[in-house]
Amino acid sequence: MQWMTIYKKECLESARNYKWVWVPLVFILFCIIDPLTTYYLPQILESTGGLPEGATFDMPTPPPANVFMMSISQMNTLGVLVIALITMGTIAGERKSGVAELILVKPVSYTNYVTAKWAAHVSLVLLSIFVGLLASWYYVQLLFGDISFIYVLITAAFYGLYIIFVLSISLFMNTWTKVPGFVLFLTISILMILNIISSVFSHLLEWSPTKITSYLPSLLRSGEVETDLWFASLFTIVTIVLLLFGAIQTLKRKEIV
Repeated sequence: MQWMTIYKKECLESARNYKWVWVPLVFILFCIIDPLTTYYLPQILESTGGLPEGATFDMPTPPPANVFMMSISQMNTLGVLVIALITMGTIAGERKSGVAELILVKPVSYTNYVTAKWAAHVSLVLLSIFVGLLASWYYVQLLFGDISFIYVLITAAFYGLYIIFVLSISLFMNTWTKVPGFVLFLTISILMILNIISSVFSHLLEWSPTKITSYLPSLLRSGEVETDLWFASLFTIVTIVLLLFGAIQTLKRKEIV
């Protein structure tokens, strides 16, 4: 009951800030911009005068799976930034204003407080991702050719797990500092460092959460889930649980002190 009250309060606050409207719309924009620009690039160049007179621009049509992965790449950059922005004050803002202290003075457990806020943002972000990728699938299907909707759903599910990992890092950083801007900086910095380390030591870190997206093109084409993707997903779930546990313990220690 206590957990559900906090969860509903977070969802209601997101509704009052119109996050349930503008976040999905922003994700839809991110997901459809690459399929549309890729398809209409010759017309765009021709209308803007980017080609010499008499010249033609012949670009081979990319496979539907490649175009869909462009949308995921956009989510991996701009989408992650939006997620970090909307979550940077989840706990840090309330700690800075003193609201967190008022809530936690009451018989509200730290576990319920942290996990309910986490779940509310997971609900918002996963809905936004699903709607965005659904829009991308529609335009890819319309402009570039057939792509299995089942494969798209499976791909979106694994990618959603990675996004929950990103969100969990942001929530964990919320318990370390009361400055939302610093939470944003730490979250983006950690993700950049993890991506660099995973790229440099890719042969050693095949199960890193940041490697999930590199396994998605194969999944999208064949529908088969590679063993490395299963293990990377399992490791990601364990990491998410550890981040939540760490956030609860960090908040408890800082608020008690």
